[in-house]
Amino acid sequence: MKKITQLCLMLLFFIISSAIYAQTITGTVQDESGPLPGANILEKGTTNGTTTDFDGKFSLKVKEGSGTIVISFIGFINKEISFKLASGETKDIGTISLASDNTLEEIVVTAVSFAIDRETPVAVSTIKAQEIEAKLGTQEFPEILKSTPGVYATKSGGGFGDGRLSLRGFNSENVAVMINGVPVNDMENGRVYWSNWAGLADVTSAMQVQRGLGASKVAVPSIGGTVNILSKTTDVEKGGNIFVGVGNDGYQKYGATISTGLLDNGFAVSASGAKTTGDGYVDGTQFEGYNYFLNISKQLNENHKLSFTTFGAPQWHGQRQNRSSIETYRNAESGTKFNPDWGLRDGNVVNVEDNFYHKSQTSLNHYWTIGEKSSLSTALYASWGQGGGGGTAGDTSLFTQRIGGDDQPIDIDNIVALNRAAGEQGFGSVAYLRASRNDHSWFGGLSTFKTDLTDNLAFVGGIDIRTYTGKHFSEVTDLLGGAYALDDSDVNNPNRALKVGDKRDYWNDGKVGWQGLFAQLEYNNDVLAGFVSASVSNTSYKRIDYFNYLDSDPLQETDKYNFGGFGIKGGANYNLNENHNVFLNLGYFEKAPGFDAVFLNYDNEHINEDAVNQKIFSFELGYGYRSEKLAANVNLYHTKWDDRTFTDNFTEDNIDYFVNLLGVNALHQGVEIDFDYRPLDKLSLTGMLSLGNWEWDNNVLGAQVYDESNNPVGDPIDLYIEGLKVSDAAQTTAALGLNWEIMDKTFFTVDYNYFGDYYADFDPNDRTTEGAPQSWKAPDYSTFDASIRYGFDFGPFDAVLTARMNNVFDTEYIADAMDGANHDAYSALVWYGYGRTFNFSAKINF
Repeated sequence: MKKITQLCLMLLFFIISSAIYAQTITGTVQDESGPLPGANILEKGTTNGTTTDFDGKFSLKVKEGSGTIVISFIGFINKEISFKLASGETKDIGTISLASDNTLEEIVVTAVSFAIDRETPVAVSTIKAQEIEAKLGTQEFPEILKSTPGVYATKSGGGFGDGRLSLRGFNSENVAVMINGVPVNDMENGRVYWSNWAGLADVTSAMQVQRGLGASKVAVPSIGGTVNILSKTTDVEKGGNIFVGVGNDGYQKYGATISTGLLDNGFAVSASGAKTTGDGYVDGTQFEGYNYFLNISKQLNENHKLSFTTFGAPQWHGQRQNRSSIETYRNAESGTKFNPDWGLRDGNVVNVEDNFYHKSQTSLNHYWTIGEKSSLSTALYASWGQGGGGGTAGDTSLFTQRIGGDDQPIDIDNIVALNRAAGEQGFGSVAYLRASRNDHSWFGGLSTFKTDLTDNLAFVGGIDIRTYTGKHFSEVTDLLGGAYALDDSDVNNPNRALKVGDKRDYWNDGKVGWQGLFAQLEYNNDVLAGFVSASVSNTSYKRIDYFNYLDSDPLQETDKYNFGGFGIKGGANYNLNENHNVFLNLGYFEKAPGFDAVFLNYDNEHINEDAVNQKIFSFELGYGYRSEKLAANVNLYHTKWDDRTFTDNFTEDNIDYFVNLLGVNALHQGVEIDFDYRPLDKLSLTGMLSLGNWEWDNNVLGAQVYDESNNPVGDPIDLYIEGLKVSDAAQTTAALGLNWEIMDKTFFTVDYNYFGDYYADFDPNDRTTEGAPQSWKAPDYSTFDASIRYGFDFGPFDAVLTARMNNVFDTEYIADAMDGANHDAYSALVWYGYGRTFNFSAKINF
């Protein structure tokens, strides 16, 4: 508490000592189609700035009597305007028109497909870099979206980068995530591992959540929506910054960014890097992460530009993988921070569960302005990933023995002693640590052609090709005092004595191919805007198994299995007048089943011949209101998901059994309301309410069970899931926010978030009796977050101090839960969310 008080006094001193600006510049910013709300207005060489309102108007107080203001907006060329004012003067500089930046426009409109207000007929929320910097703090990157309608984001187990995100009740497997137009969902299972992108917040210029079908033109079949992330490109101006941050539980972060600006030879370079370390809020979740970003651009001539970008975030962190009962947390010495997945060896921490990974993404973009009406944007990209997650092997029951009570660390010293004793008798380690590796290489190309057919009609078309190889294996990471570990999993080399680094248990490759074509017609006459889009794709799967089959066995490598997909969607937005607009979108697409749904039991023999495409139909109605003070939206959505991929396998009496569940359907529908109200120039109030009703739509009767020889056995299985709530995301969310510029360059922000109707996660395959109950509904909860951001002159430089506190009132709440046998609080296994956390950062711009 003493440290917090000192921090508040420091901030108060800076606020009181800040200068009072006396001169004011006003104006209106627009493009060729009308006002540009949200454009950035910045006094050059300072951090003093503001944004335009919903009518494109702004008012900026400046300290000096003369200088330059810089006007910028995503997708447009920056404009600089000089000013000279007498003391106390207010000057209206009139209407400023921004011209489209062809280069950035290709990224934003063609590849990333940023939606445009009152034009693109989708439900959308946009978060800019300044808001990310002010609000993220020590939160996980997906949590910056928690005030967005339909979004539920948590830290999962609480390890660094272990956050997750769901959108309208769909998890990351069914939410397309794109960075600069490049899809990043895992090509085998569709998941997004946010620890791979732990440094992304530092290099994001804007991110946009498009709920539902979205506006992406590439053939990515998103069900819940699309998260478009636009990284910073090369800065036009020379300069950079350095920053440092500290927070609770030993959190430290520091880094720097530098840009050459546009040089006379047409080159421009921007680079940034940072390091983040900490002890972790949850017990045994220490972490260390780095992130880097490099962009090199070259203006070849007035029609061609090349841009090379590479970035990544290598990291290591301890994890909490296993949930515990509510009673366990209440009795634990560390309370909700209790983690059963770490221990002590010679007094040092051993992370029994951990994660280590480095995924880089590199792209080369070529932008070609073919003529006044046509352009071609091409991106070639590559991504390499190395790493995995740690765990236990051997006699895993030994890892339940603890130093003292059940809430204490694992007794690793005892395991070391047992392993050493076994070694003295000529045996291998009784128990040891391993890692499940998932290395991969991913190459792709995306080319998009755009041409204006008429003044109001444009055509966009392109090709999307990707190839992916995932290398999956388990390896020994620590023998815990033993000399070796025995393993008989490899039929080519049975009964091996394993050393650290040797492969064990399994080793296989998954090969995935993707070929997609897309085409879109766009119409816009300033009052009516619409589009019709179609795409076709082919997904291919192939599996190579090095452990279960002899090198001479033809079964070691499977055939290639292809699944065709297609989609069609369209929508229209109609501006009734300058205040009101309505929109409609609808679409249907088919999505290939996942990799594991094709190769059952993780081998090459049990191929799911009955695997079928998943079928999704969705439509949405929206209404928007815009005035000088208020912007508000209302959206109603309906998404039907048929033939959702479900398989199950189990073993009885050493015989493997499999079942392919067809006809599993779900219905997601709801209403979303959001608003942004600005009663004063320096004060904005935001809010949202999201009411979802997500349910399994039907029972599944007569699913046949097959044995390991694909022969039907036993009675068919029935699933009674109709009317059960889709689980693992809050179906009701609400938020209120306040952003107050209490004085020039000093902003105070408060955010309130409410989460309700969260049903504990469960496996629908377990509901095999009629009258199956709902899963346990966790208690509703709400949190408050607050931050203050202060800008000031630091000698010849501009500086910014930011202080942020999350969960100000230290609310105790359950963020994630797994349903138990009795479907109640006593049998559920849960993860609690973080209590009160804080961080303080400083940045100097030069």
